[in-house]
Amino acid sequence: MDSPDGATPLDPDQLGGLKFKHIEIRGQLDQMEQVNIQDGLMWLDKQKKADILTLQFCLELHKRLFGKVWDWAGEFRQTEKNIGINPMYVSVELQKLLDDVQAWIEFKTFTPKESALRFHHRLVQIHVFANGNGRHARIMADAILKFIYQSPQMNWSGQNLQQASNQRKNYIKALRKADVHDFEPLLTMFELLE
Repeated sequence: MDSPDGATPLDPDQLGGLKFKHIEIRGQLDQMEQVNIQDGLMWLDKQKKADILTLQFCLELHKRLFGKVWDWAGEFRQTEKNIGINPMYVSVELQKLLDDVQAWIEFKTFTPKESALRFHHRLVQIHVFANGNGRHARIMADAILKFIYQSPQMNWSGQNLQQASNQRKNYIKALRKADVHDFEPLLTMFELLE
């Protein structure tokens, strides 16, 4: 199955966890995942006092977003990928990120938007899951804005980030700039919804 530029290619072990064995092309997989994501977003919307800055919440959200499509949804990545840290350190680095966000909030280190985008970037960089990391990270960033800051969410939909497009290329470039601590491209790429 082909992967858009910057996406994690699916390996045979991951594909073995596909619940719908009839899926053979990326477009079919994207459609199935999108339906599941909509269900996950409805679940997220029903959370009233979500304690989102926990390992358990991160895993549960991924499972809600992708669990109807993938057997391994909501489980830490076990293999090396084209992006991400050594899988042995995923849970430790995720916990450190969650602790950092709590400190950012407590000490008002960044604006809500910058906190959410920095969280998003680092979550993608850690690459917690076998797949679905970008989508999960964007939804988690919005959850931080909604549940912690009571702030408008990001206008991710103004960008076509799933398919090969100029917006996706700019998004990948902005993430790579953030890898070297230049967050300006990422900050200017996305606006908060009003």
